[in-house]
Amino acid sequence: MAIIETRNLCKRYGTAMRVANLDLRVPEGSVYGFLGPNGAGKSTTLKMLLGLVRPTQGQIQLFGRPMDRHSRVQILSQVGSLIESPSYYGHLTGEENLRILQTLRGLPAENIRQVLQIVRLEGQGKKKTTHYSLGMKQRLGIAGALLGFPRLLILDEPTNGLDPAGIQEMRELIRSLPERFGMTVVVSSHLLGEIDQMADTVGIIRAGELVFQDSLTVLHSRSRHHLALRTTNNVLAAQVLREQGVSAAMEEDFLILPLLADDQAARLCRALVDSRLGLVRLEERQKSLEDIFLELTGGKDVSL
Repeated sequence: MAIIETRNLCKRYGTAMRVANLDLRVPEGSVYGFLGPNGAGKSTTLKMLLGLVRPTQGQIQLFGRPMDRHSRVQILSQVGSLIESPSYYGHLTGEENLRILQTLRGLPAENIRQVLQIVRLEGQGKKKTTHYSLGMKQRLGIAGALLGFPRLLILDEPTNGLDPAGIQEMRELIRSLPERFGMTVVVSSHLLGEIDQMADTVGIIRAGELVFQDSLTVLHSRSRHHLALRTTNNVLAAQVLREQGVSAAMEEDFLILPLLADDQAARLCRALVDSRLGLVRLEERQKSLEDIFLELTGGKDVSL
């Protein structure tokens, strides 16, 4: 089941379309990485999912139910979120900040101790939050989002500003939530490396439009091996390759070929030499995930 599903979701501010015809599908029990450059529309989308921003058009469905003014309160009671920076009262302790949320939402007091343990702040609950490090404040914000043990957790750039140790802790925490508590987690980021280490499903947004949505395995499969060939005359070499039944694309000073078996590559090299062409370089390459991400978000033509 898709725990989140949107159809033609749009948000316009004046003449600027921030989110355009977005069709998200988030599988239940997954960690869904919502990727895109800064300003791509990630936060606006998440705010629409949470009812904080009204869509210009389109539909939102959570837990198999349409989100509208009649169902909104009941649906969002099963959702926890941390959008942008966590809010807290600096003169109160971490535990006191959580108690305010627990009281307002009518949740069991026992939940405070449990969520402090989950985010590894059990020894810091009596400390005033003004003395918390940035990483501790982020974890306290997530503790507040977890307080009701929601079915769906939405986190907007949760590793922003954290040091490497804090980033690693946050990754481990997010990865553990579906298995430990049956939660579905949507986590946004502009860093592919972060999502690659914690998500299993990915949606990539560019200028408000969804340009990729599938499993992380499918995204990795786009990183195919290929051969790069450079000769003393690439134009003539491309003609020789076509005669040998191999297509090649020109990329800067190289001809890009599909990955070939060793004997095939040897025959091609022999054919090129027989045509009086000098082989300058032949190398195996693999497109990195970063290259793929830049293709998808940088305006280059891609086939999905």
